[in-house]
Amino acid sequence: MPDREPSGWPWLRERLIRLRQGRGGAVPEAAPAAVVQVAVVTDSAAALPADWIRAFAADGRLTVVPMPVMVGAEIYGEGEDDITETIAVALASGKPVKTSRPSPGQFEHAYREARERGFQSVVSIHISAELSGTADAARLAAQRVGIPVEVLDSRTVGMAQGMGVQGAVVAAADGRNAADVLAFAQDRLDRTKVYFYVPSLEQLRRGGRVGAAASLLGTMFSIKPILAVDDGRIIPLEKVRSAAKAIARLEEIVAADASTRPAGQARLAVHHFGNESEAQELARRLAVALPACPPAQISALPAVLAAHAGLGVLAVIVGEGSTPGSAISASSPSDGSSLDETRPG
Repeated sequence: MPDREPSGWPWLRERLIRLRQGRGGAVPEAAPAAVVQVAVVTDSAAALPADWIRAFAADGRLTVVPMPVMVGAEIYGEGEDDITETIAVALASGKPVKTSRPSPGQFEHAYREARERGFQSVVSIHISAELSGTADAARLAAQRVGIPVEVLDSRTVGMAQGMGVQGAVVAAADGRNAADVLAFAQDRLDRTKVYFYVPSLEQLRRGGRVGAAASLLGTMFSIKPILAVDDGRIIPLEKVRSAAKAIARLEEIVAADASTRPAGQARLAVHHFGNESEAQELARRLAVALPACPPAQISALPAVLAAHAGLGVLAVIVGEGSTPGSAISASSPSDGSSLDETRPG
C-alpha cells in the first residue's frame, strides 16, 4: 500500500488531536491543502464519535441531521436534547418510545447551507431504507435545492453507517469530486457488518423491525437472539439459551469475521445502551482475541436506535481501515496517495 498521505490528512489529524488534548474547539489556522468541493450530510443513526462531529461540523463539511424520538407525547431531537436517561427510564418502565424520520425541510436546510458555504455538491448518507424513511426524506429535499445532491442509502445502521460517512469526509477533504466521494463511501459500507445481541425482541417487534412470531418465540422459551443487519434488514443469526452464552457467541462471531479481514485492516466499534460495563468487558476480550486489531471504539447507541433495540443491547460493528483498491480509481491522484479515515484515532 502506498505510504504517502493525501493532502488533506495533516489538517484533519491536527484538528482531532487538538480536540482530544482537551483544547476545546480549537482549530489550526492552516486550511487543508486540497480544495474541498463536497459537503457530507448524514443522520444521527450513524453514531459518529462526538469528536468527529465537533471537528468537521463547524465549517459545514459535515452535517448530522437529528432523528426525532418520541417518549410518550414529548418529541426530542437526537443531538439537540440530552435524552439518553429519559429513554432509558421510559424503556425500563414500559413507557412508549417511538422514532420518526427527519422532515424533508431539515435536509433542505442542510443542503442550502452547504451551497451558501460554497460547496459545489453534497453527498448525503443515511440509515437503511428498510428501517427508516430517512433516505426518502433526503431525496425529496434534494429536488428542491439549487445544488447537486447524491443520496446514498447505507443499507446499515450505527457505526457501520458511520464508517461510510467517515470515509466520505476523508475523500472530500482530499479534494475528490462527488462521484469519488460517493464511491469511496459505498466501498466502506460494503466492507462493514453489524452483529448484535438484545435481551428481548419486544422493542424491535413494537417498532416493526421483527415479526410477532419471532418475538413470541424469544419470550416463551427465554431465547437470547443474536442478530445481524444484512442488506439493510435485521436478520436472525442464532438463538442462544442464556445471556452469558449469547454474549460469548457474539464475541466468537465477531472474532471470526475480523480474522478474515486483510492483515491489520479490521476495525471494530462496540455499542451499548444501559450496560456500558458489559460493552467494555466485551471490547477487552475482543482485544485479547484480535491482538492485531486496534482497540474497539465504545459508545452508547444513538437514541433513535436504542429506542428499538432496548436496554441491555450489545452491538459490534466490523469494518476495515484499508484504502479501497478501485472504488475511486477513475480520478485517483497519480502520486499514489492513499485514504484511510481511521488514522486520526
